[in-house]
Amino acid sequence: MKTYDNVLVTGGSGFLGTQLKKVLPKAHFPSHEEFPVDRNPYDRWLTIKELDIKTLVHCAAFTSPPKVDKAPDRALWTNIRGTANMVDICMQSDTKLIYISTDYVFKGDKGNYKEDDPVYPVNKYAWSKLGGECAVRMYDNSLIIRTNICPEPFPYDKAFIDQWTSRDYIQNIIPKIVKLIDSDIIGTIHIGTKRQRIYHLARLTKPYVEELRREYVDFVVPRDVSLNQRRWKTWLKKQES
Repeated sequence: MKTYDNVLVTGGSGFLGTQLKKVLPKAHFPSHEEFPVDRNPYDRWLTIKELDIKTLVHCAAFTSPPKVDKAPDRALWTNIRGTANMVDICMQSDTKLIYISTDYVFKGDKGNYKEDDPVYPVNKYAWSKLGGECAVRMYDNSLIIRTNICPEPFPYDKAFIDQWTSRDYIQNIIPKIVKLIDSDIIGTIHIGTKRQRIYHLARLTKPYVEELRREYVDFVVPRDVSLNQRRWKTWLKKQES
């Protein structure tokens, strides 16, 4: 049985990193203080070499759109420069890089986006994640996972009635990410659930959630960022056959 002891996950104390640690206990999950992605990458490279890391899963990110609007410099350092640093050390150590990105890189005017559809973010958070994607694209031995992950139960009292998405709860996304960590697939791949309104997703775990419209929040929210997941489904079918 694979132990994943040659896997390192950045953002180990964050939401996604904490959940991955539950299913990959032998992998390495350094804290931000131990492995600051936005600092000089040389020390991070030494860590990768000393631990003989073969796959780096880059989860560390500044992920709140309204907070990014107020502190874009933090997103610049973490989401763009930090990701570029991870690309640099993976290039230098011949380590595979898996980058967790977002469905928000799309404009949101049509939905059912494929991996090679044009990208056009509508808020600064998404631009910063796309900046990270640009850095990752410079490295051939890499995989960009576009997704949108929700805690369970739904963490807010209100949910958008006019936004469509492929967002899914964390317990459904984690097994898919683990399968991809254990694969040799590269490029870009979309994972999530079926196209639905955020409001309907929320009601699965919070039946009395209130309705909210995008126009009532103080940051730009794309209308339909649902993801076409044909590549994932085709790949998974081949693995299971």
